[in-house]
Amino acid sequence: MKKKKKTVAEILFEKHLAELGFEFQSEYRFHPLRKWRFDWALTEYKIAIEQEGGIWTSGRHTRGKGYQQDLDKHNHAVVLGWKLLRFSVEDILKGRARAFLKEHL
Repeated sequence: MKKKKKTVAEILFEKHLAELGFEFQSEYRFHPLRKWRFDWALTEYKIAIEQEGGIWTSGRHTRGKGYQQDLDKHNHAVVLGWKLLRFSVEDILKGRARAFLKEHL
């Protein structure tokens, strides 16, 4: 897999995870057969974290096919025992995702 350049939100969120003391893996492949990946995984806790982009601009995650693919991926993850957290880019940039993790984990 070719490495893509990280966005400002991705860099910031990884900084937040490190500040909170979480060991994490980015682009974590969780399914034994499918090539699905989580944006981040806290494997110690079996918590998946997804960044939902394009929610205000009709991005891939909010259009029919992409939305359905995300449903399939997320449902399989839950069946495999993963807890799933979803944050918008805005949640990350404004610190709401960090505050949520600090309060609940």
